[in-house]
Amino acid sequence: MNSALFDLIAFDADDTLWHNERFYRMGRERFRQMLAVYGVDSASDARLDAIEVRNLPYYGYGMMSFILSLIESGIELTDGRFRPGDVRRLLELGKEMLSADVEVYAHVVEALAALQPRYPLMLITKGEPTNQWSKINRSGIANYFQHIEVVHDKSPAVYTAVLDKHRLQPERFLMVGNSMRSDILPVLDLGSWAVYVPNELTWAHEHVEPASVNHRRMFTIQHLGELPDLLQQISA
Repeated sequence: MNSALFDLIAFDADDTLWHNERFYRMGRERFRQMLAVYGVDSASDARLDAIEVRNLPYYGYGMMSFILSLIESGIELTDGRFRPGDVRRLLELGKEMLSADVEVYAHVVEALAALQPRYPLMLITKGEPTNQWSKINRSGIANYFQHIEVVHDKSPAVYTAVLDKHRLQPERFLMVGNSMRSDILPVLDLGSWAVYVPNELTWAHEHVEPASVNHRRMFTIQHLGELPDLLQQISA
C-alpha cells in the first residue's frame, strides 16, 4: 500500500477540527438549572437524549434542533408548567450558541498545511446548512479544502452520493473524524479508509465503543498533528 491509494482525504468538522460539543454541554447545564426550579432532577438528561433522537427526522442535526428539543423536553418534564419566559431564555441560548466563536483545535492548521500540497482535501459536515456554513466561513481554515460538503446525515448512502459526485472510488477515499457512528463505520462499510481521532466530548448518540471496532482499514491517532506522520508511515 502507498500514498497513491488515497485520491482524497476528507475531514469531519465539529469536534474534529473545532470545538462544538462543549457548547451543547453548556446548554444542557443551563437547562438543568432551569428545570431545578420546577423540581426536576438530573434524570432529565436521558429524556432529553431520547427526545433529541426522536426529533432527528424532523429537525435534523444542529443547534436549533437542540434548542427545539430543549423546549419540548421542558414542556414534557414539567407536565406543561414550563413558562413562556423560559422558552424565551432557551431561544436566547440558541442565538448565543449560534454566534459563539469558532475555536479550531491545536495542530489542525499545521496538519492541513502539511497535507494540502500532497492531497486534495474535503470537508464533510452534517447539520443545518446556514449554521454549518457560518462556522466554516468563520473558522479561518476553509481555504485548505478543495471541496466542502454540508450533508443532512452521514450514512453509507450519503457517503456514496458524495463519492459519486466527485467521481471517487471508495477504496481510494480516506475519512478523518471523531465519531465512530458518523465518520468511521459508514465509510468502512463502503470499503474506504478511516482515521479515528477520539474526543472525550462526543454526543452520546454518536458514541460507539472503540474497542468493539477492529478493522485493518482504520487507524487511531490522538490529535491531528499525528496525521501527516501516520500517512507517511502507511506509504512506507
